[in-house]
Amino acid sequence: IIPFNTVERKSSYGVVDCDQNRKEVTVKTGGVNDKASRKMYTFDMVFGPAAKQIDVYRSVVCPILDEVIMGYNCTVFAYGQTGTGKTFTMEGERSPDEQFTWEEDPLAGIIPRTLHQIFEKLSENGTDFSIKVSLLEIYNEELFDLLSPSEDVNERLQLFDDPRNKRGVVVKGLEEVTVHNKDEVYQILERGAAKRRTEITLDGEELVKIGKLNLVDLAGSENIGRSGAVDKRAREAGNINQSLLTLGRVITALVEKRPHIPYRESKLTRILQDSLGGRTKTSIIATVSPSSSNLEETLSTLEYVNQKLTKRTLIKEYTEEIERLKRDLAATRDKNGVYLSSENYEGMMSQITSHEEQIAEYTDRIAAMEEELKKVMELFVDSKTKLEQCTVDLEDKQQSTVDASTSDVSGLHEKLDRKNKVTLLTSHFILLRPTETGLSVTLGSDVTHPDLHTCDLLWVLNIKAGNETYKFLISL
Repeated sequence: IIPFNTVERKSSYGVVDCDQNRKEVTVKTGGVNDKASRKMYTFDMVFGPAAKQIDVYRSVVCPILDEVIMGYNCTVFAYGQTGTGKTFTMEGERSPDEQFTWEEDPLAGIIPRTLHQIFEKLSENGTDFSIKVSLLEIYNEELFDLLSPSEDVNERLQLFDDPRNKRGVVVKGLEEVTVHNKDEVYQILERGAAKRRTEITLDGEELVKIGKLNLVDLAGSENIGRSGAVDKRAREAGNINQSLLTLGRVITALVEKRPHIPYRESKLTRILQDSLGGRTKTSIIATVSPSSSNLEETLSTLEYVNQKLTKRTLIKEYTEEIERLKRDLAATRDKNGVYLSSENYEGMMSQITSHEEQIAEYTDRIAAMEEELKKVMELFVDSKTKLEQCTVDLEDKQQSTVDASTSDVSGLHEKLDRKNKVTLLTSHFILLRPTETGLSVTLGSDVTHPDLHTCDLLWVLNIKAGNETYKFLISL
């Protein structure tokens, strides 16, 4: 979703909201005072007006670059109303700072970033490589080479089926330019822009094909009335928009697995024939305006993209597998027995050998891992046994310590009791002193001095009176 421009901000209101976390776009369809009428669309990724060029690139293109290098045919479309940022998203602008990398440059679009990153990836792999770029425009169902050295801007190119690839085509005479860095890419874009037919209705398809990667800036999706084209230009605009409809029909036919795919109904779909079905990946970047003045075109864009990208293209590997099985079945019937063509047999044996090598490698890995697991288990059991023994020893030691402490406490209690009793006896002895003195006075010499001693905590008082001896036992 692009930001409001100055005119839209003054003359209209916002009708588009997005939730980047939920990946949803909501369009208010009932007017400024109608809060209930709205449509909601869900996509793989949503970018609001504050999104940066690098955010779009990382989400859309980065994930497929490795697959492009591995041989997948991948296509990225920019689709939307004229003026919603398709070309800026695909090409961007040339930054005045030449030191920017493809990640740091805030203005670079998908095309220069893609080429720059491909340069980096191939250089890191240490392989020799050559990258050639063609810049092709499809206008009014005619092909024009935007990099042609010829000064004839009306020179048309011819399209032929590729004899080496039943699903491919060849554009005869299409100029290819070798590029080595980002600056050369911008030079090519500037060179091609000078020849583009954009001054009439702002419509036209621009195609940059990089090996197996197609980066496509589609025509504006608005209706002819809003494009400003009249008479002959209106008919040309109709032809241009027809290619968008054909593209939609092709994608729908692929998804629904129809027997006939209408590739030949437009030059665009014919050129992209080998990149729309089979072993391919396709992404569409839909650009929309948040303004109420563009509500019709915004809904049209979202409906178009939502219908096409909720479907999946056919997988080429499955198709090839079916064809191979059909050949083997036909050969078996013809020979009245099991028969394989030499090509299929060699391919099968090669796969078997490869699988056997993988199985042997995995078996060795499993054996090594099992041996390692056995050692770990033995170590675990030994450690567990030692831990249990240590636990028992610790419990015994704790019990011994508790018992010893209990015994010590009991001894201390006994000593304390004895000390308390001695203290008590001493106090009793002091109290008996006056009694002894009184008895001595009363009985005279017949009373011996008391013999005070302890015996099992008994105080014994021996008193002699005449010929008799009196014992007083004081039990404490």
